[in-house]
Amino acid sequence: MHFAPSETPEIVYCRDERFRLMIPNETLQTRITEIGSAINEEYDGKNPIFIGLLNGSFIFMADLIRNVTIDCEMDFIKLSSYGAEKISSGQVTEKKGLDAKIAGRHVIVVEDIVDTGLSMRYILEQMAHHQPASVKVVTLLHKPDATRENVQLDWVGFSIENKFVLGYGLDYGQLGRNLAAIYVLDEVS
Repeated sequence: MHFAPSETPEIVYCRDERFRLMIPNETLQTRITEIGSAINEEYDGKNPIFIGLLNGSFIFMADLIRNVTIDCEMDFIKLSSYGAEKISSGQVTEKKGLDAKIAGRHVIVVEDIVDTGLSMRYILEQMAHHQPASVKVVTLLHKPDATRENVQLDWVGFSIENKFVLGYGLDYGQLGRNLAAIYVLDEVS
């Protein structure tokens, strides 16, 4: 993957597998702006705290925060359910917990992708123990066909097919996060 950061090639390779462009950066930014506007309206005067799930959500969260014009704070949690694989292991491991105190606060959980929903269910259960005033979820991507846990997703950037995706924070064994767009594994190569 050697190309300028501003380039959005139609095809990229990661770990010797071919990926094709699925969602260009311009489309991502348009949708993120819409979500930011909805959050601004809903949380005006409430100073919400955004809790990003590392590592995948960091690019999405950075762009989302730049579209939030109200007072807000942020923190991060790190979970793992994939390792270096292309499918969830089904086991959620917490690698970094909350630093912020969220009791009585309005919390917005920021996720890059919800597929099985196991990680999101885990994080929502953990949040409930801290007694926040409210908890809402924003995810850039959702795979409805892969979802096994019924979790409330308040803002969804894009619903996508149950296919392996890469880029814009999403990785394949830690590679590919730096791609400016979302790519899908090209199974017809």
